[in-house]
Amino acid sequence: MGTVYQRVLLKLSGEALMGELNYGIDPMVVEQIAQQLADLIADGVEVAVVVGGGNIFRGVKGAAAGMDRATADYIGMIATVMNAMTLQDSLERMGIPTRVQTAIAMQEVAEPYIRRRAIRHLEKKRVVIFGAGSGNPFFTTDTTAALRAAEINAEVIFKATKVDGIYDSDPHVNPNAKRYNSLTYGHVLTHDLRVMDSTAIALCKDNNIPIIVFDLSVPGNIRRAVLGENVGTIVGGSCEVS
Repeated sequence: MGTVYQRVLLKLSGEALMGELNYGIDPMVVEQIAQQLADLIADGVEVAVVVGGGNIFRGVKGAAAGMDRATADYIGMIATVMNAMTLQDSLERMGIPTRVQTAIAMQEVAEPYIRRRAIRHLEKKRVVIFGAGSGNPFFTTDTTAALRAAEINAEVIFKATKVDGIYDSDPHVNPNAKRYNSLTYGHVLTHDLRVMDSTAIALCKDNNIPIIVFDLSVPGNIRRAVLGENVGTIVGGSCEVS
């Protein structure tokens, strides 16, 4: 079966790297994610990744505890680079060429973000991991994912989460919550479904980039999504409840 998408951007939360831990990085989880990305490369797919830093430090929480918001956000950006380097290490131990590009200069450990260079890496079938968010405080890594996807001409954003799609209410609280197969950008914004922040959704809408939300914990789900299988909820179509 051929892949539906040829260039994709995967948005990983920092929490996704924790596994069952309360803090930090679970090497086994990172290895499982890296293996799924390696499978995509074997299929000829061009893969970019934006990773969050919430497993180490979250700027919003730091600000809530009394820190200066900009300072807290910069610390959070540095946390994302730690995650990006960890994922890079796992991929390269599997023989997958990988580049980390950061929006904050860290020349000893990563390349600076340069759009044309990132696209060239993708064309050469190298995984490109974007760290340090957008380089600006007050913006989330969700917004970074939408921004980078638009810049590199990605065909889709995969939002890997701990649930199997988008629901009309919290499925952990409401057992009767209904899962959507597809949603419009407008519905997500109007009903404040919190899939990604509103800036990210608006960017995707303006650039016609679909977002597929699915459960990362199911082995092989990333590849299934690339193959076009129904593994979650797609934002960018009509409103359809499963």
